[in-house]
Amino acid sequence: MSRRGQFVPWVTAGRVTERQSNADDVVKATGWVFNNETGSELTLKKFVSTGDEEVPAYLNTFGLRGPSSDTETFVEIGCGIGRMTCALTRVFGKVIACDLDAGFLERCHETVGRFGQPDRLKTLHVADGHTLDLQANAADVAFSYITLQHCEAGDALDLSSEAVRVVKPGGKIALNYRSKSQLDTVILPLSKIMRSLFKVPGIGGFLSRQRVFARLGWQANRLQPDEIIGPLSPLLRDVEVWRNPKSRTSGYKATMREFEGINKHHYWIVATAR
Repeated sequence: MSRRGQFVPWVTAGRVTERQSNADDVVKATGWVFNNETGSELTLKKFVSTGDEEVPAYLNTFGLRGPSSDTETFVEIGCGIGRMTCALTRVFGKVIACDLDAGFLERCHETVGRFGQPDRLKTLHVADGHTLDLQANAADVAFSYITLQHCEAGDALDLSSEAVRVVKPGGKIALNYRSKSQLDTVILPLSKIMRSLFKVPGIGGFLSRQRVFARLGWQANRLQPDEIIGPLSPLLRDVEVWRNPKSRTSGYKATMREFEGINKHHYWIVATAR
């Protein structure tokens, strides 16, 4: 834990979820962790419905779904409590939902049990935060959304490499990152301070329930597309960087694409494994 301080806010949030009696209470207490919303009126059903809206948009835009999807294996890196996992289990024959917090994975089973297809779900604990305990060529698609920005740069690069490793030749990767901005000169140093505060006994649990503090503590890296694509380029083809039309993110080693459904602070790398 001391080597990977970015884990602290995430694991602390996981401990908060473990103290809730069910997933509906988790959403009310810490729903913002996964969907940036709070409120006593939130329910797990409403929470999952936001994933139901996003999943088809990304699958269709990035070309991740096809006529044989119901026989394919899909790896989701950073599943949380299953906001998007439910929709994924309705499309793919097998979904391997991965997260570094075991408490989240337990809630993911509950969520998919209520709103997805649990017989298609397998969970995987990413205990070290940077490797996937899967064989090479085990999946048809590897996908990650709003997760890799919460890792230190080295771990984010390792997980990106792992996504490519576990995908079969001809399979697809679709990985989401946060782009750089002028505010990062302030945000990233403050995020390190915030993560240190999460380690103080009695304070971490409080901070994990405060959206502003926790989100700040999670901002661990800003990687440019070419920093990711460069090392992986021998293993990939048809590399695309997808961005919001208002974004200035660019990558000289990829074809640039635009989609209004992408957050203007984010970008995606979509590619086919060789």
